[in-house]
Amino acid sequence: MAVSKTQRILIRSPFGSIRIPRKHAAWVRAGTLALTLLAVIAAWELLVRIGNYPAFILPTPGAVWAELLRSIQTPSFWNHVSATLIEVAGGLIIGGALAIILGYALAKSTVANSILSPLIVSSQAVPIVAIAPLLAIWFGYGLTPKIVTGTLIVFFPILINVTAGIRSVEPNLRDLMRSLQANRRQMFLKLEIPAALPMVLSGFKVGATLSVVGAIVGEFVNSDKGLGFLIKQGNGEYNTSRTFVALIALVVMALLMYGSVALLERRWLAWKR
Repeated sequence: MAVSKTQRILIRSPFGSIRIPRKHAAWVRAGTLALTLLAVIAAWELLVRIGNYPAFILPTPGAVWAELLRSIQTPSFWNHVSATLIEVAGGLIIGGALAIILGYALAKSTVANSILSPLIVSSQAVPIVAIAPLLAIWFGYGLTPKIVTGTLIVFFPILINVTAGIRSVEPNLRDLMRSLQANRRQMFLKLEIPAALPMVLSGFKVGATLSVVGAIVGEFVNSDKGLGFLIKQGNGEYNTSRTFVALIALVVMALLMYGSVALLERRWLAWKR
């Protein structure tokens, strides 16, 4: 029996579009990702062989893989990973919470918006790299300055999305809720949160990757643990394979953070599908 169109999904590519059964879509995506990864590794290996680069400039994929296997068997590597993960999660949670509170205030109050918006926008002109050393001086050299750095770097994109999401609520829907005699709490829970949630979660997706950048910036300034410290150590010792291992760990961490938000989005916004 032929599979109906409602049971198929459209896969687009530069070479055309095809419809495949929905149950095979996950396998097609996984296969495409695997082929892309293999192509990148093959190109990397070919580049090293053609250029005849020494290992301290560009190691082979095999050398990086061997360093990765060696690293994951040492407790110190996981100590570095856990330190960075705490900084990343702390920056995202605190920055996101502050952005939600302030973003809602800016969207609901014209006075707060007129006073605070210029200050918030102008603060984004200051590079986070420039104030990271000050944060280390003010908050010491532990986890706190790294978490503050992550908080600052994720705050603005989430704030913009929260504000835009609250403002995107249709006036007709507000009028409908008022006609049903909805109070402030019901307006917030039943209308504003569902309407703003797609944009808020989109902001958290951006913040999930930026929080990794914020943690590494903080670790570059001053730290004795973390993946940023591992990158500095690898560069200082001309152990480029170790640097690549730290970068791979950062990519995986960013993907996990992004995937966690995407999973929440899929669950909380099931009603939109």
